[in-house]
Amino acid sequence: MVRVITYGTFDLFHDGHRRLLERAKALGDYLIVGVTTENYDDSRGKLNVAQSLMERIRNVVESGLADEVIIEEYEGQKVQDIQKYGVDIFAIGSDWLGKFDYLNDYCQVVYLERTKGVSSTQLRNESAGVLRVGVAGAGRIAARFVAEARFVSGVSVEAVYSRRFEAAQEFATRLELEWANESYADMLKHVDAVYVATPHHTHYDYARQAIEAGVHVLCEKPMTLSRELTADLFARAEAAGVVLLEAVKTAFSPGFQRMVAVARSGSIGQVRSVDATFTKLVGSGRELHGEDGGSISELATYPLLAIVKLLGTGYTDLRTVSLRPEGGEVEVFSKIDLTFPHAVATARTGIGVKAEGELIVAGSRGYIYVPAPWWLTEYFEARFEDSRQNKKYYYKFDGDGLRYELAEFASMIRSSAPESFKLRAAESIAMADMIESARTGAVFIH
Repeated sequence: MVRVITYGTFDLFHDGHRRLLERAKALGDYLIVGVTTENYDDSRGKLNVAQSLMERIRNVVESGLADEVIIEEYEGQKVQDIQKYGVDIFAIGSDWLGKFDYLNDYCQVVYLERTKGVSSTQLRNESAGVLRVGVAGAGRIAARFVAEARFVSGVSVEAVYSRRFEAAQEFATRLELEWANESYADMLKHVDAVYVATPHHTHYDYARQAIEAGVHVLCEKPMTLSRELTADLFARAEAAGVVLLEAVKTAFSPGFQRMVAVARSGSIGQVRSVDATFTKLVGSGRELHGEDGGSISELATYPLLAIVKLLGTGYTDLRTVSLRPEGGEVEVFSKIDLTFPHAVATARTGIGVKAEGELIVAGSRGYIYVPAPWWLTEYFEARFEDSRQNKKYYYKFDGDGLRYELAEFASMIRSSAPESFKLRAAESIAMADMIESARTGAVFIH
């Protein structure tokens, strides 16, 4: 008897799950299915699981495909299960390609290609609300988004559109999406939501078209480089009754949220200063060219996010000094100084200058220190005059972090919430205003 084992969350069970189990079962005579617990899902970064463990077990049992169902509770259990149950074949979806090669020491490992051709309508109906997502753009960030989406329950990234159809086809084949689109308008007819990951200057048009088609929009940062255009998109989304969210992963990560809560709680007194830096060295690429190139348009959203979340949107003055080398098209380092009624802030960005990427929040009783890279917040300290009062905080930041923004986006759609407290429309509009002011009013040095 050939024994096969596979594992999964099996939340909102749909035809894609069924076909995966059918293909796993066809590999042998006896299929064992491991269903993950809530705690294990949390530890491995799986977000937005809607059903309880017992409901998800029932999903698998009622499929009639499992000869035996077990519970997966901890990392490393697969090795023990394979030996305990005398497993011959470990089967898993190909989106995990290479991840479980180490199990070849215990049994044969088979990666099953992602099921294509599943009816989107059927998928949505059978799963009681799986969110069908299309991707606009076929670059690096779009590829990372597709990979991260597998960690968000109830989301199916199905289609991609690119201005170059060949690029969309290659992207869809490589990442096993259901189809590539020659027409953006056509893709919008077949999805519930779109992730806009195209160059900055195209965001407005792609987001506007989606909103007009009644499609929810998760738009990469910066949403636009203009206060007016960003505000216009939010007004259109409100009128159309769709969700519009700026994809700033830091805003939705557990560590950053907790840091903001600690700082705003009064534990360090009144916040008087925020100093945030984000730099990276870029040798070539779109960041160094064109009207929307430069370190401000590329990176300022992150430090400005920290400033807005900690000090609010009501700044009274903004001054920028930027470095643009002789012969260069864009600024490669900028220092943005903001004044608020009772505080000051500085945002530093660089694509041609490297600096320590830390965040310091200074208060009247103490300060918070977040080490580099602070925008991937996993650890921060609250520090005081009396060091015995210092406190350290540790949090997970899973993967590339895009799962956090997608999970919030999906949750807003399901709950019909027009706004998230983690990143409000007014805050995105304020950041666009700050970016626009910084870029247009910069004093240049060479």
